Amino acid sequence: MTPTPPTTSADAAFLTAYDDTVAATWPPGTTPTTVPTPYGTTHLNSYGPEDAPPLLLLPGGGATSTAWYAQAAALGRTHRVHAADLIGEPGRSTAGERPIRSVEDLRGWLDALLDGLGATGPVALAGHSYGGWIALHYALHAPDRLRKLILLDPTNCFGGFRPGYLLRALPMLLRPNAARVRAFLAWETGGAALDPHWLRLREAAAGFPAVRPVTGPRPEPEALRALAVPTLILLAGDSRAHDADKVAAAAHRLLPAAETAVLSDVSHHALPLHAPTAPELNRRMGEFLA
Repeated sequence: MTPTPPTTSADAAFLTAYDDTVAATWPPGTTPTTVPTPYGTTHLNSYGPEDAPPLLLLPGGGATSTAWYAQAAALGRTHRVHAADLIGEPGRSTAGERPIRSVEDLRGWLDALLDGLGATGPVALAGHSYGGWIALHYALHAPDRLRKLILLDPTNCFGGFRPGYLLRALPMLLRPNAARVRAFLAWETGGAALDPHWLRLREAAAGFPAVRPVTGPRPEPEALRALAVPTLILLAGDSRAHDADKVAAAAHRLLPAAETAVLSDVSHHALPLHAPTAPELNRRMGEFLA
């Protein structure tokens, strides 16, 4: 892999923090993977036997692929784990001449990414937060390409954001800086101990150039009820982004065949890397993927 060249001191600080986080938190044997697509080059952190079934992981907004470090070793025993940096978001992926401007573009990007990874059969796909929203839209677009679907506290899929969460997030979104990111994460996670390498990276991402993410409405109820892909939905009981119990009820109503559970003592932004919750999360994901 040729590293993304830094263009500013903020870029250099971010990329240094990124590489430090991978080195400190991901298991030995993790390799960088780059896949060209019409929308740009996608960078992935990959781990596990190369001939194992593929598992593609999509992070939440601003979290980068590194956020899946707590799952890499556990799930990499049975799968070839590929954690992707979203194009246009902080990370080592680079945008191309064709911008991602719509849900259709996100679907096209994932089609090209799976093709580039050499996925000839159905794969497992998991997403957290915004990554869960992307993953669900892709499942509705290409169910035949997916073997299993896992959604971790997905946002804007089965319920909206709490107004208080949006108000708290607004300063960080409008004028991001390290202090605002740190304060927001401390508030949302209730002061949970987050890995210091990842937290430094998350703060460094505040100065990294990014584009406005593609957003849109929730999937149509009729489309959700017709989704046949086996689905696991795990919600954060202490999430301040939305009411986990209400989201669970809506998910059960719209996807009655899905397996849905609320994880206690973990917030939205602490997933999927919260150390006390990771063993239970990995167990549930591993059993579902088996």
